[in-house]
Amino acid sequence: MLILIAVFTLSFIAGSFGLILGYAAIRYKVEGNPIVEQVDALLPQTQCGQCGFAGCRPYAEAIANGEAPINQCPPGGENTIVALADLLDVEVLPLNEEHGEHLELPMVAIIDEQTCIGCTLCIQACPVDAILGAAKHMHTVIEDECTGCELCLPPCPVDCIDMVPVKQTLEDWKWPAPGNLTEASGVH
Repeated sequence: MLILIAVFTLSFIAGSFGLILGYAAIRYKVEGNPIVEQVDALLPQTQCGQCGFAGCRPYAEAIANGEAPINQCPPGGENTIVALADLLDVEVLPLNEEHGEHLELPMVAIIDEQTCIGCTLCIQACPVDAILGAAKHMHTVIEDECTGCELCLPPCPVDCIDMVPVKQTLEDWKWPAPGNLTEASGVH
């Protein structure tokens, strides 16, 4: 009987502390920086690390805190830089070439499955888990998940990964910009 009283007493105390902690978590919740959220929403979410940060979120935090310039994101290119400048009310800067170059066409990794030795180094390097495979078995890329960051290229010991432009479908096809009409039609 004494054990039951002790168990009920400890359960009551634990439940009370749980309720107090739950209320305190809601009442004293620390709100995130809304600028970080807005900056992160403008970044391309490739998680490539070309900007010098571990991903888009850390880069967004650095921009919002004034620790990094807005021109370090090659996948985002000029459009992202302009959007960030508008959001933060700062001067538009040219893309910092030290971090890479912006490619107009989105790219996707393709693995030559005949050459792949199944080393798993590309799987470990992929920041978005777009590569499937197992040790000593061929790997393949989930094209819809691949962000084209190229982080899988350097670790591949047999050079069996190529970057190719994403195939356009009717869902993602866009009219070319007016200045690019002659290029798109092949007329020069």
